[in-house]
Amino acid sequence: MKRSAAPARRTAPGIAVTGIGLVTPGGIGTEASWRAVCAGRPAAALDPALPPSDTGVTCRVPGFDGEALLGGRKAHRLDRFTQFALVAATEAVADAGLDPASWDGARVAVVLGCADGGPETVEAQHQVLLRHGPARVSPLLLPMQLPNMLAGQTSIELGATGPNLVVATACASGATAIGIARDLLLLDRCDIALAGGSEAMITPLVMAGFAQMGALSRCAGDPARASRPFDIDRDGFVAGEGSGVLVLERARDARARGARAHALLAGHALSADAHHMTSPHPEGAGAEAALRTALADAGAGPQDVRHVNAHGTSTRLNDLVEAQVLCRVLPHAPLVTSTKGVTGHLLGAAGAVEAAFTVLSVEHSLVPPTAGLATLDPKIHINAATASVPLDIPLAVSNSFGFGGQNAVLAFAAT
Repeated sequence: MKRSAAPARRTAPGIAVTGIGLVTPGGIGTEASWRAVCAGRPAAALDPALPPSDTGVTCRVPGFDGEALLGGRKAHRLDRFTQFALVAATEAVADAGLDPASWDGARVAVVLGCADGGPETVEAQHQVLLRHGPARVSPLLLPMQLPNMLAGQTSIELGATGPNLVVATACASGATAIGIARDLLLLDRCDIALAGGSEAMITPLVMAGFAQMGALSRCAGDPARASRPFDIDRDGFVAGEGSGVLVLERARDARARGARAHALLAGHALSADAHHMTSPHPEGAGAEAALRTALADAGAGPQDVRHVNAHGTSTRLNDLVEAQVLCRVLPHAPLVTSTKGVTGHLLGAAGAVEAAFTVLSVEHSLVPPTAGLATLDPKIHINAATASVPLDIPLAVSNSFGFGGQNAVLAFAAT
């Protein structure tokens, strides 16, 4: 494989993660979500909202009540993917010690990612169209389902009038959004950035599409074992839903206002495989380029990485290719985990949620287990965590890869 040389090292001004908000299959809120992944408690279960089949296993957010959390009128006007984001963003802002009533909204950016938008609303309104005709379709159809409304509604909720956008790089969307938000801060386009992703794609049509591709686990008889990253018996991913939002600020600004930094976003990189619409490059060329460039952007070398939160989808090809990349770039075998063993694959929100888990690992010096991993595939040569491991983590990376060969890697450093 032809490999490009890694860019020369440089050190950019520090970007602090001052707030975290999570809505995941592990629970609502950062504490509940972190506790679930550290316990290695899989969230997968048979989904009563899907037709009975051997691919009807999903990871839903438990007990999510949009009306109770956001108010009935507001919740009725928002698709589930936007509801998740508003709850996560509100928690992140509060965790950062910020007050939207008093901040300069023009200096606050919102950069969020999702892969689809609001398919639940689309499918429901399509049924209305078929049964009752166009006159009965809701005028809220487009405002509810358009992907850009994820950032638009967040800005409305929080009075953030700075740069506002949604990015779509499939399952790398959330991580891509965080990287772009960092760039906006470094370019002085904003002083505060709310960055992350949200997704609610567990619908009959979307799941049928994934099933027809052969992407989903068929382990319906034992849902807790359906998502099993890097395991010899892995047979596909389990779809999840949720949101992760980080508050990012320049480290000097955070220090000036006395804010706590969970960790530093030290570097990031994006790349493309330019290979296939759904399969990764067979040698992981794009993923490797992103990982090497993210480390160079952080002013770090491969030997500095102590922990990797892997993309680790539990699919045959993705896990193998990612593991091969990790062996080539990080031959010292840092501790690897895939939190998808607990949460399933949150699609466009995965990179954001896993970035948050990586930040928490750095902050708490703790690597969560790879739930579902019983027997490591003998073709995979990584140092995989199978239990929670206390570990000092000066630097960690979080990998996210998406359909279309779109790759994003984030590097987080201890404060």
